[in-house]
Amino acid sequence: MIIEPAQLRDFAKRYTAAWCSRKAASVAAFFAPNGSLSVNGAPAAGRGAITEVAQGFMTAFPDMELLMDDVRIEGDRAVYHWTFIGTNTGPGGRGLRVRFSGFEKWKIGGDGLIAESHGQFDSADYQLQLERGAEEPR
Repeated sequence: MIIEPAQLRDFAKRYTAAWCSRKAASVAAFFAPNGSLSVNGAPAAGRGAITEVAQGFMTAFPDMELLMDDVRIEGDRAVYHWTFIGTNTGPGGRGLRVRFSGFEKWKIGGDGLIAESHGQFDSADYQLQLERGAEEPR
């Protein structure tokens, strides 16, 4: 499904707000019932599995904030760019702040929901920040 730019921007803003709500099921509601979310190649299919992925981040980073950097249409996909900020104070966390950016490539289904999302971020940088914390901007 091709979505108009204004509709896409509104959808992406609401998706961002769902992540910031810290309600994992709210994130999953943006996906088709059998939709999929892949984060750095690790797939989660169906809203239940997507809820678990979102909850994992929300548990590890109780103060998490997601920022929408950009969203645009590229061919038959939408590309949503984001920045994640939070303090790793969840179970096993070391209390260090992280700030990393990534993107998701969305295939929007006929129902107007995400049928497929392929997300990417620099996992080596993320691991380093979990161990040492994010570098503060100057």
